[in-house]
Amino acid sequence: MRSSIAAKDVGETNMKKQSIHLHWYRNDLRLEDHFAPALAQKHAHFVPVFVIDPRTYKQHPLGFAKTGVKRMAFLLESLQQLDYALQRMGSKLLVFTGYPEVIIPSLVNKLEAVHLTATKEYTAEENRVEDALSTSLPGISLYHDLTLIHPDDLPFDVSDLPEIFTSFRKIVESKVYVRAVYPAVDWIPPLPPGLPLTQIPTLEQLGMFHSEFEKGLRFKGGFATGNERLQEYLFDSRLISTYKQTRNGLFGMDYSSKFSLWLSVGALSARMIYHAVKEYEQSVESNESTYWMIFELLWRDYFKFIAMKHGNAIFKPGGIKGAIPSLQLHDKTIFQRWCNGQTGNDFVDAGMKELLHTGYLSNRLRQNVASYLCKDLKIDWTWGAAWFESKLIDYDPCSNWGNWMYIAGVGNDPREGRYFNTHKQATMYDPDETYRSYWLESHYHQ
Repeated sequence: MRSSIAAKDVGETNMKKQSIHLHWYRNDLRLEDHFAPALAQKHAHFVPVFVIDPRTYKQHPLGFAKTGVKRMAFLLESLQQLDYALQRMGSKLLVFTGYPEVIIPSLVNKLEAVHLTATKEYTAEENRVEDALSTSLPGISLYHDLTLIHPDDLPFDVSDLPEIFTSFRKIVESKVYVRAVYPAVDWIPPLPPGLPLTQIPTLEQLGMFHSEFEKGLRFKGGFATGNERLQEYLFDSRLISTYKQTRNGLFGMDYSSKFSLWLSVGALSARMIYHAVKEYEQSVESNESTYWMIFELLWRDYFKFIAMKHGNAIFKPGGIKGAIPSLQLHDKTIFQRWCNGQTGNDFVDAGMKELLHTGYLSNRLRQNVASYLCKDLKIDWTWGAAWFESKLIDYDPCSNWGNWMYIAGVGNDPREGRYFNTHKQATMYDPDETYRSYWLESHYHQ
């Protein structure tokens, strides 16, 4: 998979002059630290393609969009920034709406592309598309590029992955290295001549419209924005030095890094963050907070490896333990109150209001509102995971469903019966009610 970047060679062979490299972009929306721009330099032409699959934003059976408007807006912004970066190098991102397993083969046949690449995904819907493409285009090369640790570098087969995170962490921290980022490219081959160009669609063209909920923070997608946040959080403000102490905050931009937003679409890579933290540790300071940032990148990896190991089980009510919680209600009225922040529990409702308004929620609130749905309201946890999938801008299928399994007691939690007392949590983390007051215009207390 590792590939050095070849210098542009005016004496390239006729075969190279004729060859075309098509890369199907998925959740890897960047040029930086990316294998495809490096590999593309071996070819005469590079065709970067993204396909907006209507199955990803269709209506969920529970009555809401599978991809909500804020997550889609963030994706479109990330596509626009990738397109701008490509245009600065004389190229352009081709964006289509349709089924990748139909559009990609059509393009390959039209262009006679000799090399087709994509980043490997680890969950069922994405794997079905990969399988369909691999059947029609057996020459496709799928690269592992979503994790911090390359799966080939693990000291065990994924089928032998420990079921407890701590066991996994202790092994990889002592035995595994993180690969270097790919060198930056300063040029890429142009598009083939005569290729029809496309435009990135608007929300309205996709049948989606801006939400009425616009209070609070606004997040913008794309590498440039994500990289600016990375530099600001580490080197400009040095906020990472106190991350361990602030990470349970609820309010504002700086209690946490917010890197998950750009990681979710691949505008930043986990390797980029890891090596930036390591640079910070060498040039500024190394402490418990800088370690904790890497610790959480390992959690992200772990959930991806769990998805690789257990497949569709992560989406089922019984989770990877195969034991459905004893009481699971399917009451849509109760569920809708939770979704809308109308349960009567002020801490939970404030969190759900923030999610509606911003598409984001702190880790502390995610655990609280999830626990409340599963343990207090007794609603099927998969309903909550599906709601998060729709509303969270930083939705990542492995982390989202892995964390929901954890809270519901059907995942990787070694402790039985984990429960968050939301009233106690509110007292601990919002003692002056600043957070609740902001999100709940009419105050009520229990």
